[in-house]
Amino acid sequence: MATQSEITAIEAAALRSDRFRLEREGDWKRLEAIVTRMEKGRLRKLSDEDVLALPVLYRTVASSLSIARETSLDAATLGYLEALVQRAWFIVYGPRASLGSWLRRFLGGGWSAAVRSIGLDILVAFALMVAGTAAGWLLVADDPEWYRVLVPSQFTDVRAPGASAEVLRDTLFSDQTREPLAAFSASLFGNNAQVSILAFALGFAFGIPSLMLLVQNTAILGAMLWLYDGADLTIDFIAWISIHGTTELFAILLSGAAGLHIGRSMAFPGERPILEAAAQAGQRASQVMMGVVLMLVIAAMLEGFGRQLINNTPGRLSVGSFMLLFWLGYFFLFRRDADRAVAP
Repeated sequence: MATQSEITAIEAAALRSDRFRLEREGDWKRLEAIVTRMEKGRLRKLSDEDVLALPVLYRTVASSLSIARETSLDAATLGYLEALVQRAWFIVYGPRASLGSWLRRFLGGGWSAAVRSIGLDILVAFALMVAGTAAGWLLVADDPEWYRVLVPSQFTDVRAPGASAEVLRDTLFSDQTREPLAAFSASLFGNNAQVSILAFALGFAFGIPSLMLLVQNTAILGAMLWLYDGADLTIDFIAWISIHGTTELFAILLSGAAGLHIGRSMAFPGERPILEAAAQAGQRASQVMMGVVLMLVIAAMLEGFGRQLINNTPGRLSVGSFMLLFWLGYFFLFRRDADRAVAP
């Protein structure tokens, strides 16, 4: 049986809990009523005073919960306050849009605005990709042994210095994969995604590894351009690569630029703390990268299906040119909702 002192302590705790509830219960009930109406979509029934009072009431009830925890009030009061604070948090700070509305905002201006916000980084990354292509061409032109150093083994089966024009032409106009097109497309997406994620992730090392990765990958392109140019197949090769490359290379360009944007903000944060500058840059770069995933899916489908099914140079050039114009128009001409969509 409980001693008299224990009974006294229990009675004191109950009295303290009742007093605590009575002093604050009015605010709790008002917040609960507002939250319940908003959860049920009855926003028109809320007065202006209730809307303005919502954040104040939330902070008041959150403070009550903190006090209740510190003073070890009864479990019923704690449970009630915890549930109310959680519901109110979603109303005050939680997402205010469904996935569908977020996607419409993202594709309807948010993504393109994020891309334009890192315009300087895109120009730097593009210049390095051009330099990488030129470097790959010049290296193998000076010494063909560089070709096997630069180009991955899966592209050096018969596509190597010394191959005849007929053999090289056959690599452009015959199906070189025995995989079903859907499986082939999925494998291409995985490969391209690895390059893009690396280009973005390495940006945290002040952007330098991202830029080196861009140069390395475009040096492969330059080496292969040199090879096909020697067989008078330059236009055919450009058409072969453009049907997916105008999307794929654009995605890799954006990935590298997004990584550089974060690295540049860390190297030159200005008057802001480095972590704050990196966080703000990361918000913009993450929006760009969400769109890059979509571009890589499209590029994989174009490479896995389009390039195999369209087996002529004019058709491939048409598709590649259309995709390039589409991305340029979307990113740099399409500006609806841009100011609201991009992170500050």
